[in-house]
Amino acid sequence: MTQRSEGQTHDQSQGREQSAGVRLARLLRRWWEESGGPSGGTRPTQQALAARLGVDQTTLSRYLNPGHLSTAPLRVVEALHTHLRAPAEEIDEARALCAAALRENGRQRTAASDPAPRKDEAAPAFAPTPAVTVRSASPWLPPVLVGSAVVMAFTAGIVAHAWFSASQRADPADGAAGAVATRMTGHKWPVLIMREEDQYTRARVLQYLLRSRGYKVRTDGFFREDTRDAVADFQKKNDLTADGKVGDQTWPELVKEVGPGSGPFEVRALQELLNNVDQGATPVTGTFTTTTGADLGYFQRLHGLPETRRANQETWLALLVRQLPPATAPDYQRSMSPPPVAAR
Repeated sequence: MTQRSEGQTHDQSQGREQSAGVRLARLLRRWWEESGGPSGGTRPTQQALAARLGVDQTTLSRYLNPGHLSTAPLRVVEALHTHLRAPAEEIDEARALCAAALRENGRQRTAASDPAPRKDEAAPAFAPTPAVTVRSASPWLPPVLVGSAVVMAFTAGIVAHAWFSASQRADPADGAAGAVATRMTGHKWPVLIMREEDQYTRARVLQYLLRSRGYKVRTDGFFREDTRDAVADFQKKNDLTADGKVGDQTWPELVKEVGPGSGPFEVRALQELLNNVDQGATPVTGTFTTTTGADLGYFQRLHGLPETRRANQETWLALLVRQLPPATAPDYQRSMSPPPVAAR
């Protein structure tokens, strides 16, 4: 091994040691090891602790092992803090590390730099606040009243837009464990169209859902001709406009209610979405495990949805619009405010 190679290996090792995921695993393990101290009583076994958390023992061991890194979901981090009676002042640090580890995981999943999408093909995640048209109820209505109505409508639009943007910026880790976010009604199904660029988790989810409907498409996150043709065929068979675009008419027909016993492809689609929201990693296995159900229930509770631990249309929509963009995401995904609507 050359001196340069040795230096690179050393730098990579040091970088991994300083990663948020490793630091989080060390913190969680310290909580567990110190829970059997003089003030903590008897330290629970990992088997007993895993049963309380609703995960299997192997998964918990990975969460607590810096050498076999697997990022613990935020709900597990908070539950460990409670069950192990960890120092109160350390929960904020743990939440921040969990969020940072998730961002690191996103960058690792997109290590190969993706070309930026063309501006005219950017698929918006949200629709903007619709324009308000004010008509006079009578031709004799004084102009000053019409002007006032226009100003009031414009101001209301600004307030609504600011509220919508702020709600999208809210970090779930800022709230207390078990806090319920205000339920929002302004979500729009994201629009996906055929592009050569990687469209990240949403495109892979679309492909898994198509596989669940019998279409043999690649599940690589690239919306190519095979994905478009499968979408168009699905649309035709369901009396939809067969344009190959996936938006507010196609998503509701494509998603399925998912829970224990559901098929592997729709479960993978759900797990992909849960794995890419700001609450920590969810294993993508194709099997609806107790961990999947617990992560889903935590997401529903956190975002003001009924905690059914089953994914219905409302939950699918909330998951799709709350996906975290990778570091190389296009501008429209980085923006925290609703982008313009692309021509359809």
